[in-house]
Amino acid sequence: MPPRPSLHSLLLMAASAAAASGDSGPLLAARRRLAATAAAGGHRIRLLHSFSPGRVPRRPEVVCCVRSAPDSRRSAPAPPCSRNVLSAKNYSTASEERLGKIIQKLKNEGINPKQWRLGNFQRMLCPQCNGGSSEELSLSVYIRKDGINATWNCFRSKCGWRGFVQADGVTNISQGKSGIESETDQEVEAKKAANKVYRKISDEDLNLEPLCDELVEYFATRMISAETLRRNKVMQRNWNNKISIAFTYRRDGALVGCKYRAVDKTFSQEANTEKIFYGLDDIKRAHDVIIVEGEIDKLSMDEAGYRNCVSVPDGAPPKVSSKIPDQEQDKKYSYLWNCKDYLDSASRIILATDNDRPGQALAEELARRLGKERCWRVNWPKKNDTDTCKDANEVLMFLGPQALRKVIEDAELYPIRGLFSFEQFFPEIDNYFLGIHGDELGIHTGWKSMDDLYKVVPGELTVVTGVPNSGKSEWIDALLCNINKQSGWKFVLCSMENKVKEHARKLLEKHIQKPFFNARYGGSAQRMTPDEFEAGKQWLNKTFHLIRCEDDSLPSINWVLDLAKAAVLRHGVRGLVIDPYNELDHQRPSNQTETEYVSQILTKIKRFAQHHSCHVWFVAHPRQLQNWNGGPPNIYDISGSAHFINKCDNGIVIHRNRDPNAGPLDTVQVCVRKVRNKVVGQIGDAFLTYDRVTGEFKDAGKATTAPSAKAAKQSRKEAYKMPFQHAAEDGENSGL
Repeated sequence: MPPRPSLHSLLLMAASAAAASGDSGPLLAARRRLAATAAAGGHRIRLLHSFSPGRVPRRPEVVCCVRSAPDSRRSAPAPPCSRNVLSAKNYSTASEERLGKIIQKLKNEGINPKQWRLGNFQRMLCPQCNGGSSEELSLSVYIRKDGINATWNCFRSKCGWRGFVQADGVTNISQGKSGIESETDQEVEAKKAANKVYRKISDEDLNLEPLCDELVEYFATRMISAETLRRNKVMQRNWNNKISIAFTYRRDGALVGCKYRAVDKTFSQEANTEKIFYGLDDIKRAHDVIIVEGEIDKLSMDEAGYRNCVSVPDGAPPKVSSKIPDQEQDKKYSYLWNCKDYLDSASRIILATDNDRPGQALAEELARRLGKERCWRVNWPKKNDTDTCKDANEVLMFLGPQALRKVIEDAELYPIRGLFSFEQFFPEIDNYFLGIHGDELGIHTGWKSMDDLYKVVPGELTVVTGVPNSGKSEWIDALLCNINKQSGWKFVLCSMENKVKEHARKLLEKHIQKPFFNARYGGSAQRMTPDEFEAGKQWLNKTFHLIRCEDDSLPSINWVLDLAKAAVLRHGVRGLVIDPYNELDHQRPSNQTETEYVSQILTKIKRFAQHHSCHVWFVAHPRQLQNWNGGPPNIYDISGSAHFINKCDNGIVIHRNRDPNAGPLDTVQVCVRKVRNKVVGQIGDAFLTYDRVTGEFKDAGKATTAPSAKAAKQSRKEAYKMPFQHAAEDGENSGL
């Protein structure tokens, strides 16, 4: 963008233009003063602000006063270059009239001091409590110098009489604390809000005047035209010989409030005025409303062609509040409630707050109160290779009005927690389609006979059951060793039925493929060597982490999942084993059935698995089987609830052959009874042989599987016959 002219050059150009037109007035004199200043070394210009050494402001600040060099005589400050300045005589007359009205109203309330002091707090005897027994001067009275209003307050705790009067408004009086002792704080605040009386102000009361040429030039450097300033009634105020920009807040054209921007970039507002949006009349009956954070951003939107824009009056909060207070307590955002009728008709509200943390906090606070379902938000573009535009005015200054219009056109829906579109997941879906992670089709179990039936997918829950002494825990340990060998996964084990040393022995035997001891179960097999044992310990330490409850209390599911989360984040584990369900603490409210409790537990486990992309194996024992024929149980036989099969992603029954007529006694039947994801498996049976020496599971040969096929077929039929006595899910008699 072109370089911005300085105030010095602005005044020189103005003086040159005046000379060319034959005007020998103040501007020509200003040019002569500037020329003299240059000859004197540039010390005759005095600005209303100064910049610290070495710091160049990003935006030009307000400068509009030029004075000659100081001399021995102290001269009065030169008046600002204003197009229309109210005469001091008329202003003084209006102030005297207001003061007369204020004093008369105070006298009507019994406030009549010996001497009236303007612009200062004065103490006197309270006409309501007479200062108590000590006749204390407890009443404090303050009257503004211009006579616009007066306030008083009695500081005695037993009185608390206070009030507020306006010269042209209504008197507002509070009777003190004695009348509200029985009311709650909320009732008091509601009553205050209902009886709130705001000041009536006007341009004349505030001594507002049109902008001087220098301020118009200042706004021009920020790409705000004079026409936009006139349409939005941006004015200036000369108060105590200081010029401030005045942003007038109006409703239906009437002045409601005023916000001032001083030359040192400090802001102030007229006290006791109603809080409303800046530019409120521009959104009357508007279906689309844009909300920005500052008045200059509102003017910038106007330059881009969006007049349906308002600015908040109080800026942005440092952070998002923990909760939304009641309307009576929501003083920070009272302007929202005061302008509710204007916003109710809007079907789309675009939040264009600043691109910083307070700005994002403001957007969240506004969206929570306005309804996120009708809110949109903008994404600010980059102004150069490294920096992003902070607000609407920066977009206008660096990129132009067309870029600002595109920002509004490209606004996106404000995010609502829990509500998504598929587009937000397209990157994840693309990775799934392309197989980026390599586990989209599941991790192989290490047994060929199971490849078509079951694979391990991150983020899923597998429920494993079987009658006691069927080898459920042994099979899971063997599965983990296989997965670690081919994919390098790490695991966290919450195995409460195993002692640590016994569990370590089982895992080492499967990994090293040798017995841990020279004992009878090992037969003639050679025991693992000390070197193999030491190497195995290192593998054990890197691959597995343990969750153990070291006191006498039972672990709860929340406790287990919290530690598992820590293991995922700290050690990068990909699998969790909870073995078994009945070793957890199952205390539940008296009004909660076991079915509801089990459903709640499984929901927590599934959310953990999905959120951390971690596969969970959950071992649960079946209830006591009646008239058991020796075959594998079905998933509905799990003690507690049918939710074990309803909510899991995979359901597996581990069954060991106990009948010599049905096949070898070392045959283990893996019954896959549920697979939610057809990509990774299907329902069926696989047969493995168990090596008692090393604890390994291997694919069974054809000679082993043939005698068991007929029995397996019958077991699958029984698996889907849910006996009537198993259908009851109230859990009242299950013993939990």
